[in-house]
Amino acid sequence: MSVSVRIPTILRTYTGGESEVVAEGADLGDVLDNLESNHPGIKARVLDDGGDIRRFVNVYVGNDDVRFLDGLGTATPAGTSISIIPAVAGG
Repeated sequence: MSVSVRIPTILRTYTGGESEVVAEGADLGDVLDNLESNHPGIKARVLDDGGDIRRFVNVYVGNDDVRFLDGLGTATPAGTSISIIPAVAGG
């Protein structure tokens, strides 16, 4: 199932500068695997060594934060928009 993935500026070096790319997958985990196969290195910037979404990275499927859904098992129906958003901290 084809979905669009919005890529934050900090990760665009992995996508050749593209701000949005197309990926395939029935769930978020599959989409990230497909993203990695087409843009090597990007998955390690989204997931930690344990395979979980990094603490300071937010991922939305549609308008919903996947942390409040099924995490990497969140369904990604065709046409869905996925957003990867690094958390902003400061003080």
